[in-house]
Amino acid sequence: MTAALPCLALALLCVLRAAAEVPVQPGFDTQKFAGKWHFTATVSNCSVYLKMKDGMKSPIATVSFTPEGDLAMKLAWPLPDRCQRLELLFQQSGQAGHYTAAQEKRELRVMETDYSHYAIVHKTQHSERQPSTTLQLLTREQDVSPQLLQKFEELIPAVGLTKAMLAVLPKSGKCR
Repeated sequence: MTAALPCLALALLCVLRAAAEVPVQPGFDTQKFAGKWHFTATVSNCSVYLKMKDGMKSPIATVSFTPEGDLAMKLAWPLPDRCQRLELLFQQSGQAGHYTAAQEKRELRVMETDYSHYAIVHKTQHSERQPSTTLQLLTREQDVSPQLLQKFEELIPAVGLTKAMLAVLPKSGKCR
């Protein structure tokens, strides 16, 4: 029995590693994905997000792709006193739908999308000081259907997060 324990431990590690792999949309199409997206729901273990989540409003992202295939995202984030704008660039990782930002040690994966209504995006921050995981529901319109929100909520435990970390972000008239 004791001889089987190392093999069992190794097998368990392999299973856990496979479970940790986040899927990416098969046949990801950058042309269909480009355009405007509303962040309608977010769940994360990031401490900054957890402090702010109850007062957050829905940001808007405009996604485009460089000739090299990198993902460029322009964000308009409504804050109580202003509209915060930022630009992010994620390099193509070699797998369509998977992008990295090496300096910030971030990864972005488009897990699932129908391109015209919704996308589910998984982000990780590999910081030594404070690693974090974020799952976001993006929609082309600001409204989200109860069925789509339920589908999103069912994915939360699969990425190691809890429903207590969820914020369904209300609409904002700012940052249009």
